[in-house]
Amino acid sequence: MNTKPGTRLFVAAVLSMGVLLGGCREKTDAAPQQQAHPVVGVIVVQPQKVSLTTELSGRTSAHLIAEVRPQVGGIIQKRLFTEGSDVKANEVLYQIDPASYRAAHNSAKAALARAEATFGSIRLKEERYRELVKINAISQQEYDDASAALKEARAEVAAAQAAVETASIHLAYTSVKAPISGRIGRSSVTTGALVTASQGAPLAVIQQLDPVYVDVTQTTSELLRLKRALASGLLKSNGDQAEVRLLLEDGSAYPIPGTLKFSDVTVEPTTGSVALRTSFSNPDNLLLPGMFVRAILEEGVNEQAILVPQRGVTRNPAGHALVMVVGAEEKVEQRLITVDRTVGDQWLVSTGLQAGDRVILEGIQKTRPGTVVTTVPFGGQVAAKQ
Repeated sequence: MNTKPGTRLFVAAVLSMGVLLGGCREKTDAAPQQQAHPVVGVIVVQPQKVSLTTELSGRTSAHLIAEVRPQVGGIIQKRLFTEGSDVKANEVLYQIDPASYRAAHNSAKAALARAEATFGSIRLKEERYRELVKINAISQQEYDDASAALKEARAEVAAAQAAVETASIHLAYTSVKAPISGRIGRSSVTTGALVTASQGAPLAVIQQLDPVYVDVTQTTSELLRLKRALASGLLKSNGDQAEVRLLLEDGSAYPIPGTLKFSDVTVEPTTGSVALRTSFSNPDNLLLPGMFVRAILEEGVNEQAILVPQRGVTRNPAGHALVMVVGAEEKVEQRLITVDRTVGDQWLVSTGLQAGDRVILEGIQKTRPGTVVTTVPFGGQVAAKQ
């Protein structure tokens, strides 16, 4: 067939454009088939048993504290202890000059001997008069006088015995003894110092360090929340002797657990808190009075706790906590939740999630509500499955 050159060029151009348009249509049709759903890593929410704790700051204090003071006045002759050492109850710590008290004790004993001798003579006289008055050899008045003198002599003996006992006590007080066992601090007086009975300044202070108390404070709002949770059955109590763990100032854990002794019945009006006292065994004297520590108290056990890793929880502009979950038809949903506290690296969720929900922890940045996704267990190499 004979055609003009212009006609042949036109036909060739039309055919070329048809081929190109067909190729574009095939690529356009194939593109949706090659697009894959985003892959996300999820965890399946399951209720679990969790022991809930509260961390409170406080300071240590000695189990017993005794301030050593003299009960009689005098000159200190000796100091019989080493500062900073352990002492036993009734161990002699100071010796006060006993000379004047020993003399007073001897004088009281002599007065007692005199009273006893007088009493013996009067008693014999009363016995003779008792027989004579029966035969009217003496008047009744004479016997009554002898009987009264005997009673007076007996009273004099009792008073002299009390004076001897008092002098003996004062003499014993010249040896100043430890009222309790414990560790004694520095001495405020030296040999030769003059001390007075029941003076204001103590000679030394003894503290019993095993066991040791840790006093912490808890706000009344936290206390009320705890009581409501226990009353509702959300938490189960571990008993009256709740276990307490201790963190030291350097962050290390104290190896021996303690127990909660009591909670104060009065609220401090300036702080709105109540005092809690815990007790810890301290065999190595690692805990010293006045140390700052943190006590971890066991509040109770939540048998059906819902926990979500913190990395899966975000906040909306209003500050409300939310998570992304995979719902029906494998579509992403945004879920508002209520969180109570952290438990390790997880949030304790009170509302918004239930058993079986799938929470997205990995690949959240590639999704939005309504997106259809492919789920794999968290940690299952999401990037490799894209």
